[in-house]
Amino acid sequence: MQGKVFDIAVIGLGALGCSTLWQLSKSGKRILGIDQFAPPHTMGSSHGESRITRLAVGEGMDFVPVVMRSHEIWREIEKISGKEIMTSTGGLLFDSGGKSWSKHGSEGFFKRTVHFAQEAGIPHELFDANELRKRHPEFNLEESGMVYYEPSAGFLRPELAISTQLQLAEQNGAIIKTHTRVLGITPLSSGAVLVRTNQGEFEAGRAVISAGAWVKDFLPGMVKSHFKICRQILHWLPVKNQAFALGNTPVYMWGFGPDAEDFIYGFPSLDGQSVKMASESFVERFHPDTLSRDVGQEEQLEFIKEKIAGRFNHLEQQVIQSKVCIYTVTPDSYFVVDEIPDFPEVIVASACSGHGFKHSAGLGEAIAANILGNETIFDLKPFAWK
Repeated sequence: MQGKVFDIAVIGLGALGCSTLWQLSKSGKRILGIDQFAPPHTMGSSHGESRITRLAVGEGMDFVPVVMRSHEIWREIEKISGKEIMTSTGGLLFDSGGKSWSKHGSEGFFKRTVHFAQEAGIPHELFDANELRKRHPEFNLEESGMVYYEPSAGFLRPELAISTQLQLAEQNGAIIKTHTRVLGITPLSSGAVLVRTNQGEFEAGRAVISAGAWVKDFLPGMVKSHFKICRQILHWLPVKNQAFALGNTPVYMWGFGPDAEDFIYGFPSLDGQSVKMASESFVERFHPDTLSRDVGQEEQLEFIKEKIAGRFNHLEQQVIQSKVCIYTVTPDSYFVVDEIPDFPEVIVASACSGHGFKHSAGLGEAIAANILGNETIFDLKPFAWK
C-alpha cells in the first residue's frame, strides 16, 4: 500500500472538510482529502454564490466564539490568497411582531440574538419599522415590527472559500482525491483505519467524516436518525430602480410568523440586476442521491406568493433562476463533532442545520487542533453526541 498510507484522511471537502484539511495540512503530516465530486460543486450544501455570516448567533451562545474565530480566519485567508471571501455589508434581522418566532430550534430567535449580542459585546442597533423605511426602503416591515442591525455581518463566497482552502492545503502537501467515492471505513488491528473507495484503498491513522448530507451513509443505525436531510431552494429575482445595491443594502433575515418556515433571508445584489432570496424547508427527504435538483414553476410561484408578495419594494414578481441545496438537520440544530460510537479512530464533523458555513473556518481549525492534540481556542464539548 505504498503511497496510500496517511496520518489523517478527511472525507468530504465541502465547507467544513476543506477547512479541516487546510488546517491539518499545516502540521507537516501526511494528509489525504477525499470527495466523491470535484469541490466546489453544486450537489451539496456549499454552493449558490453567497452565505450569510453574523456574530450574534441566535441559535445559541456556544456558536458565538466559533463564528468570531471564523471571521478572523477568513481575513487571514484573504491576506494569504489575495482573494475577497468575506464582504461586510452589515446585517438586518426583522421581527414582524406578534407571536414569538423560532429558527433552527431556537424559540424567541430575535430576543435571543439581541441577548447574545449584548452578552458578547457585539456592536448593534435596535430600531423600528419607521426607521427601517428611512434607511432601506426595499423592505415593508409591519408597523409592529422590530429591527436588529449588526454592522459586522455580511456574506461569504462559498465556492471561492472552498477552492482557496483546497489550493492552500495542496500547497502544504495535502493529497486530494476527487471523483472518489468512499465505500466503507473499517478498523485495522494496528489502530488505524482502512478507507475503501472506488479508486482503491487507503490507510489512515485517523479519519474525519465531513460528508455533509451523506453523513448517514457512514453512521451506525443507532445514530442515523439524529440527522434529517432537507431540500432547500435558492431563488434569484430581478431588481428595479437600482435597489438592493451592494454597498447600500445589508444581508437580511426575516421571521414573519410562529413556524420555522415563516422565514425569508436574502442578500444585496451582486450583479446589479438580480437579488438572491430564499426561505427554509424542513420536510425530510430520503437521501441526497435521490433528492430532486430541479425546481418547477409551481415552486417558484409559491415562493413569490407565500414569502415575497407585500414584503418587498423595487422587486420584480418573477423568478429568473433557482438552485437546490441541502440542509442536514439535527433536532436541536446543533452541530455534531465527536467520535463515532465504538469507533474512536473516526470523527464525525457535521456543521449542519442551515447555519454551518459561517462557522466552518473556526470549526475546522478546532477539529484539526483536537486531532493533533493541540489546544483549541473554544470548547468542542457542546457539539458532542446528545
